Amino acid sequence: MPMKPRVPAVLRDEPQYRLLFSSQVLSILGDRVTSVVLPFAVLSVGGRVGDVALVSAAQFLPFALLALPAGVWADRWDRKRILVVSDVVRLLCQLTAGTLLLTGGAGVGHLAVLAAVYGAADAFFAPAFTGLLPSTVSPLNLQPANALRGLSFSTAAIAGPVLAGLLVTFAGGPGGALLFDAASFVVSVALLLPLRPRVVSAVLHEEDPVASTDHFWTSLREGWAEVTGRPWLVSFLSGMAVYHVVVLPAVFVVGPVIADTEMSGASSWAIISTGFGLGCVLGDLVFLRWRPRFALRVAALMLVGASTQAAIIGSGLGHWAIGGLELLAGICVTGCFTLWETTLQEHVPERSLSRVSSYDYLTSAGLIPLGNLLVGAAGAAVGVHPTLYAMSVLAIGYAAVVASLPSVRQLTRGVPAPVA
Repeated sequence: MPMKPRVPAVLRDEPQYRLLFSSQVLSILGDRVTSVVLPFAVLSVGGRVGDVALVSAAQFLPFALLALPAGVWADRWDRKRILVVSDVVRLLCQLTAGTLLLTGGAGVGHLAVLAAVYGAADAFFAPAFTGLLPSTVSPLNLQPANALRGLSFSTAAIAGPVLAGLLVTFAGGPGGALLFDAASFVVSVALLLPLRPRVVSAVLHEEDPVASTDHFWTSLREGWAEVTGRPWLVSFLSGMAVYHVVVLPAVFVVGPVIADTEMSGASSWAIISTGFGLGCVLGDLVFLRWRPRFALRVAALMLVGASTQAAIIGSGLGHWAIGGLELLAGICVTGCFTLWETTLQEHVPERSLSRVSSYDYLTSAGLIPLGNLLVGAAGAAVGVHPTLYAMSVLAIGYAAVVASLPSVRQLTRGVPAPVA
């Protein structure tokens, strides 16, 4: 008899998470398609490189400005409702942009405004989703739920560019691709509406059931107190900040330059990127099953491995060798993020989780442009390879310090491990 494909236990056992996860799978793929085609959409309406940067900044800036307020509101308001409203707003943005592009009515200004509205809606979605996820699974299924979501991101990172190319070729160019993203939000909303999350605070934490105080600034201060009151959280958050400022520019800025000047250009970078994506998929599959007792300790060690990416890209090896090393780095990156998010959900009170996660989003998405600017300036001043070597020493050294801290090494799981 042919073997039936095994469905992950978290999908079989958690019907509410099944709805939440299913609502996001196609949407994540649509987002990856958009990230590929948006620059070409700007160029297709007569924009130049500066206009591409403008539209990209327009989408990012609202996220950076609204991350912390969005975390406060996600702890005070109905998180499911926030997700639905965010999806509807982003649906309308992509529907409008796609229609304008297909009808020839789009300009750079239109795309920039729509990108800014999209970014604002996205800023509300992220902390609300992080806070909602624990209310859709049992405590022991938190890590598999995060790993499965990570797997959807990893798979979309590989499939998204391929699908984007097909849509641009056969569905009317960038406009058709944006309409596909709009359709993905229709599916997301349809699956979110019947979602019935349960209250998990009584299971995970002894706490006041009131979600937040009524005063916005008081709520914001309470969220900051939740962060600073946990040494392990402050330490790891700083490590993640260094990773996003120092390491990721090696991927986003320096890597393509090296591929273009020292390898075979875009084809070499595609091989390297695919290696990283495959590593992420493998890592997500591992953490669907492996549940380490000291999750944050393993996450910190994974952060050390993830921080080697600057050294890997600047190693001078060929694209196949760098792609192989990036596969190992991808395992470390996805493992670090999965265990970090799970640790937050296990140890931070549910009523404060969105506010705390908003600091995480701010130190990641909020610091990437700063790192890009600093690395670009350093590369121009002292050269690309010396910059990569300095980035490697700083990032690996700081990640090793974080991994050595007692508050990080000694933190155990927030819920008991299942009995074998």
